[in-house]
Amino acid sequence: EDFYRAFPVPVIATDLNLPETLEVPLASGRFLNDFDVSTAARVVVIGRDLADEYGYLRGEARTIQLNGTDYGVIGVLDYVLLEPSMDSAVFLTFANAEADLGMDSRDPSRLYIRAPSNTELVAQEVPTVISLGGPDGANTSVPTDLLDAQSQVDENLNNLTKMMGGLALIVGGVGIANVMSISVIQRSSEIGVRRALGHSRGTIAVQFLLEALVVGVLGGILGAAAGAGVVWLTSEMRGYVVVLSVPGLFGWAAVSVAVAVVAGLYPSTKAARLEPLETLRLG
Repeated sequence: EDFYRAFPVPVIATDLNLPETLEVPLASGRFLNDFDVSTAARVVVIGRDLADEYGYLRGEARTIQLNGTDYGVIGVLDYVLLEPSMDSAVFLTFANAEADLGMDSRDPSRLYIRAPSNTELVAQEVPTVISLGGPDGANTSVPTDLLDAQSQVDENLNNLTKMMGGLALIVGGVGIANVMSISVIQRSSEIGVRRALGHSRGTIAVQFLLEALVVGVLGGILGAAAGAGVVWLTSEMRGYVVVLSVPGLFGWAAVSVAVAVVAGLYPSTKAARLEPLETLRLG
């Protein structure tokens, strides 16, 4: 097995309250603390995607090398929804970044501010405050803007999924109607015999409706199970936290049953209207 791999990763020098500021928990281990700063300990925290790529196991003693210096991995930061690039980054203290990587802690590239209220006002004032300390300006973004954009994308995807589901139901209903119609033609002799033995039109119609109902129930169960499986597999592969709506699954299953019953109305009515003599002659 290849225990030594070299690949470029983003390196972020940070203060100690980054997880609290971004409201991101640790997937394992701990974050940088005051003891690490005071002792200049060569330790780092890595992002969740990097941990997966690195093959890091929870609680495992691992070291990585940054610019020729070995660092011990002490924790894994969970997924950062507002900054996905952090998921593949390495986090270390400002002191170590200056000493080993030549970074200048007095000139940060990004500043994350957590305001209890008036976030829009704070975002407007930050560029002015920063410009007082130097010639360079600053661009600001409010998390609510990013969340609103993400929410809009999610809503559009949800609507698209519903449209595709509705189209699939229509296609499935047409398919059931066709299959049941063919079944009526193929079983015309059986229908004629039953009608000759005294079975009523209603009995024949109910039989075919029940067959369509069984198809709808089985299709609904299999479809709900397949949908839940795809959602679970996607969440495992992409690391998403997916909330599966159980009422929604049962709702779509019920709709599929209703579509199957409606699709079976015409074939069942057609079967009930067949005359015994005619069906026996055709058979």
